[in-house]
Amino acid sequence: MTRTDLPHGITRTGAATLRRTALISGASIAGPALAFWLNRCGFAVTVVEKASALRGGGYPIDVRGTALEVVRRMGILPRLRDAHIDLRRLAFLDGDGGEVASIHPHTVTGGVEGRDLEVPRGDLVGALHAAVRDDVEFVFDDSVDTLDQTDHGVDVTFHGGSTRTFDLVFGADGLHSRTREFLFGPEEQFHRYLGYCFAGFTMRNAFGLSREALIWNTPGRAAVLYAVGGGSAEDSSAGGSTAGDSSAQGSSTDGDEVHAFLNFAHPEPPFEAFRNPRAQRDLVIRVFGDAGWEVPGMLAALHDADDLFFDAVSQIRMPRWSSGRVALVGDAAYAPSFLTGQGSSLALVGAYMLAASLADRDHVAGFAAYEQHTREFVTANQDLVGEGDAVLFPTSAQALDQRNAMLRNLDTMPPAEGRPAHAALTLPAFPTSG
Repeated sequence: MTRTDLPHGITRTGAATLRRTALISGASIAGPALAFWLNRCGFAVTVVEKASALRGGGYPIDVRGTALEVVRRMGILPRLRDAHIDLRRLAFLDGDGGEVASIHPHTVTGGVEGRDLEVPRGDLVGALHAAVRDDVEFVFDDSVDTLDQTDHGVDVTFHGGSTRTFDLVFGADGLHSRTREFLFGPEEQFHRYLGYCFAGFTMRNAFGLSREALIWNTPGRAAVLYAVGGGSAEDSSAGGSTAGDSSAQGSSTDGDEVHAFLNFAHPEPPFEAFRNPRAQRDLVIRVFGDAGWEVPGMLAALHDADDLFFDAVSQIRMPRWSSGRVALVGDAAYAPSFLTGQGSSLALVGAYMLAASLADRDHVAGFAAYEQHTREFVTANQDLVGEGDAVLFPTSAQALDQRNAMLRNLDTMPPAEGRPAHAALTLPAFPTSG
């Protein structure tokens, strides 16, 4: 909804009323969630997104612990439960494609069956957007070029050439946040690299996989096929198939797609490849060029994929999340890495806590309260990596043997009952704006 009939900063609710104005950069998860709660506490909100539309699709993501209460309070929990992916099996394979262990996914993830959610990323983005689209202004195909803070607001110049002034600005623009760079300088000083890179994309499910994931490992390399729906092949199982099976016919429906991931150890984060898709493909092909199992077919699909997502497995660790009238939320402030499975949940909880902190305070006190009441929860979830998650991607033959022995023991264990860090924060009641 674009407000063109009123001066900037003024909205009409019966009579003209002055409202605090906010700009949010990023329309993925943290951005729309923050927009929802800021609107609830009286802000006039604009969300700017550099993409031309919402980014649908994408790999499955988790909503766990405290984040479940956030989406319940937003009213979107029933919609997300309808989209829940009931993953039934997680199988680990050796270099020849033989099965090492087959376990319940929650045993590894720390999720709680029947309570925590796993949904396609696009479903969560769509639900968040639908919850707020009638109440805030969305501007697509544009981005922030400059920020100039004053005592009275933030003067923003957009890439499209327009200029506007907002009371507050929020960076919800991800791991490689430009808002963070504007405020605090180059990413490298906050980037905690965890030693891996990954490429994710979709390809045809020609393997007969249904609600299961297969993880193939050799030292320093992993290939994953993740099927959230039914497969199209009649008698194939990728655990015992060859790369030639990738030519099997399949339809283009969602149920006939599989999410493919190629994860690999790399000594340094390849910053030069983050914004260069050709360099990303070249790097992945170089690392996996001699791999077996289904990897040759995955590389062929990678070559033609139009939804490639490449990044480093990293965290963002910052001493503070705000400067003046600008604050960061989600991955821009505290990316935990996919090894924790908590990126989306931290974004949802952080958005709630940030808006709640501002509902009845000015930005100075509000930003301080946001950090005071949220940082311990963020740190606990980032520290989940230290509990051994990275051992799932061993870099040496000895570590791989140890990992496989551990998985065989896990095979007979009941599903985990959740990690305390996931629910380590009790949400405060949301204040009403004064």
